[in-house]
Amino acid sequence: MTLEEQRLKQIRTGEVDWYKWGPYLSERQWGTVREDYSSDGNAWNYFPHDHARSRAYRWGEDGLGGITDNHNLLCFALALWNGKDPILKERLFGLTNSEGNHGEDVKEYYFYIDSTPTHSYMKYLYKYPQAEFPYDDLVETNRHRSRYELEYELMDTGIFDDDRYFDVFVEYAKGDAEDILIKISIANRGSEVASIDVLPTLWFRNTWSWSEGGAKPTLTKYGGTGHTVVHAHITDTLFETHIKDYYFYSEGLIPLLFTENETNNQRIFGTENASPFVKDGINNYIVHGQTEAVNPNSIGTKVSPHYKLTVGAKETKEIRLRLTKHHPNQLTEPFGQKFEQIFIDRIKEADEFYQVVTPPSVQVDSDSTNIMRQALAGMMWTKQYFYYDLDQWLRERNVTPWTPTQEKKHIRNSAWFHMHNDDIVSMPDKWEYPWYAAWDLAFHMIPISLIDPDFAKDQLMLMLREDYLHPNGQIPAYEWNFGDVNPPVHAFATWEIYTRDRERNNGVGDIDFLKYAFSKLLINFTWWVNRKDPSGNNLFEGGFLGLDNIGVFDRSSPLPTGGYLEQADGTAWMAFFSQRMFQIAVELALHDPLYEDLAIKFFEHTMWIAGAMDRIGEHHDEMWDEEDGFFYDVLRLPGGDSTRLKVRSLVGLLPLMAVATFPKEAFDKLPRFKAEAKEFIMRHPELTQNVHLPSQLGEKNRLMLSILNESKLRRILSRMLDENEFLSDYGIRSLSRYHLENPYYFHHEGQEYKVGYVPADSTSGMFGGNSNWRGPIWIPVNLLLLRALLQLYSYYGNSFTVECPTGSGKYLTLFEVTKEISERIVSIFHKNEAGRRPVYGDTEKFQTDPYWKDLILFYEYFHGDVGAGIGASHQTGWTGCVARIIQGLGYFTPEIVMDTITPGELPKYRV
Repeated sequence: MTLEEQRLKQIRTGEVDWYKWGPYLSERQWGTVREDYSSDGNAWNYFPHDHARSRAYRWGEDGLGGITDNHNLLCFALALWNGKDPILKERLFGLTNSEGNHGEDVKEYYFYIDSTPTHSYMKYLYKYPQAEFPYDDLVETNRHRSRYELEYELMDTGIFDDDRYFDVFVEYAKGDAEDILIKISIANRGSEVASIDVLPTLWFRNTWSWSEGGAKPTLTKYGGTGHTVVHAHITDTLFETHIKDYYFYSEGLIPLLFTENETNNQRIFGTENASPFVKDGINNYIVHGQTEAVNPNSIGTKVSPHYKLTVGAKETKEIRLRLTKHHPNQLTEPFGQKFEQIFIDRIKEADEFYQVVTPPSVQVDSDSTNIMRQALAGMMWTKQYFYYDLDQWLRERNVTPWTPTQEKKHIRNSAWFHMHNDDIVSMPDKWEYPWYAAWDLAFHMIPISLIDPDFAKDQLMLMLREDYLHPNGQIPAYEWNFGDVNPPVHAFATWEIYTRDRERNNGVGDIDFLKYAFSKLLINFTWWVNRKDPSGNNLFEGGFLGLDNIGVFDRSSPLPTGGYLEQADGTAWMAFFSQRMFQIAVELALHDPLYEDLAIKFFEHTMWIAGAMDRIGEHHDEMWDEEDGFFYDVLRLPGGDSTRLKVRSLVGLLPLMAVATFPKEAFDKLPRFKAEAKEFIMRHPELTQNVHLPSQLGEKNRLMLSILNESKLRRILSRMLDENEFLSDYGIRSLSRYHLENPYYFHHEGQEYKVGYVPADSTSGMFGGNSNWRGPIWIPVNLLLLRALLQLYSYYGNSFTVECPTGSGKYLTLFEVTKEISERIVSIFHKNEAGRRPVYGDTEKFQTDPYWKDLILFYEYFHGDVGAGIGASHQTGWTGCVARIIQGLGYFTPEIVMDTITPGELPKYRV
């Protein structure tokens, strides 16, 4: 067991809380729903970036490369000034949704280089230009670009030409759970000497200014040592159990700048300030020379030691700091030899830990190892403290549970009074998506479970807790609309994490975790059935389903035609959900016979859904199109007519994922289930004609339940593996390339609706235009398709081959197809023969510069033809699933898959 694994064990046993401090500080708190108290719900305009330096937040904090405790009470982050910028660089800058030609977009370069699960070691890099930051240029140029043009990036401004920038590295190493050692390295990459002001900042989140606020904490200068020390003290009994006394050490005698983390009312609202010392006091002192803006009495709630550095050409200078519970009387040499040794030890321990989860070099090359480690580091860095008391927030907007429905209708999330979030949560992207999204989070847990299975389980259970799950059973979607509908992938993630955890523990699974999740998912499943199958015919509407603009219409809004959509993807998601519940119920029934009834229930429900998607005979009003060999959405019109919307997209591929395999002996140990399933099949032949039943033995005496029988499977795979349709050099596209020359048109009352292949940024304004499912490659759904192929391979074995690519004359087993697609996905990030990474497209600096070319960004999605990164640049969240794919390429062989399927998918049942 490595030392990092021992620390994880200490967390699990309650011995030491190594999680207490971490990178839980958001990259953006401004422009969020939590901070929006406007009358029109425009969160971006109510609290813009220009207010952030001057206005105290209500529900959280943000900072540059920062850390905070697990209740976000005391925060540390970086602030910089190059002597030219109009403001301190305290937080990342980006465009709002209305400013960007493709929606909101961060306009900075920063990288999560390393982190262990306990954050015993972390490393962050920010690239800071030496010339004045082009705030106005970025806003104005992007504002005047159309949806059909590329985004205007910071690199395009020329500010990094001639390497006139600083590489600012921030490293953290823990001496113990509450002793954080900090190094800041400033590397001048330019050919001329340059000066920089560095202001490592410590501050308290403002908890005292609100209606329920308590006592105000203090930061004061502590004298009598050979170094600069600040004492952080909380007197509020509500918080002092979490964090009471800390000491912030700066090496040497450094000037300290104190102010208060309180709103500059004069600047923001034109009203008088209660104190001359406000949130932007340090900014005003540094940038504008306002000496009266900082407190000469060395007390406040925000403080920065002030370093004025001159850094020579190609030179690096280092700053050392320490944030600790250790009193100066106990810590006589805070920066002695032990300081450096702790860093050496933690880096070595991090390397040893990642060697355990990374495939050996003989199986995966060093570039893939680098990609995998940065992906997992990004997963760790995108943990964030999320505080949101909906009852309090709504009352502050004069909305209560008893407010008439009509009056609260325009207030966002007014049906979620029960929600009280006060937790560390895995975020999709701490700048573009600094709020949790339940379906994203389920995917995050797949790679996170490789290195911290306990955190993965805790996060999945968090979304099912009473203060998250709605009383009606709905899992919250995301803060802009908790009531929106995301795909039901929680049961899938639960099963994946449970089975992987069981493998690590020699076949002993965490049954308590599985029972808890299953009990809550039962409630959620019932919500889906009651709310999203209005006709009771097992064909689901779903609505948004997270696929943004993939369809003809905005699926979260009423249809312009009237009527409703029966969604092939919504129905496939529900079949997938039902299958996972069936699989979990079987596992639980083998431990507790009370669950056998639920195994029967979910088997039957899966059959009802699968049968509804393709009834016996030819029908114009069902999802399966026999002529095309593909599934489509069905539009049901008010007069009773219906039509298929013949868009070849992920909507028609997702039925592939609804597959589950079982060892025959599992059913042999459940005789009542076996008998009732057999009787159900005999009574309902109309449901079984077009699906694959768990009655025919496959490889290794396996049984398989799948929406697709062999004929359908081959037809769908022939499209999926066609390079003129779905198969890109970089994975599976979300829309067939067929629609590039053959767009789909739908006409209604003189209005034309079009879906065409758009491989990069969205050209549709649907959902703000900041993401696109009409052609690009998305890693999470690729992961689901890969998983399905491995499941199918474990049943069909080597005797089942398909042409891959379609038309090539080359026939592969489904294992080989999985490997082929996996390699294409990984090649997005990997150096090709020319030493270039497709993810960076034509951005030359990323391709050739030694200080850029091995830094990896994990974008939201990828160009369907050339693999370039698009959308949110740090959505390591679910794009971090590439770490799981790399691990699979390193470890999976046909023999291993045949013996175990994907890790844990084939249980070694204990009775």
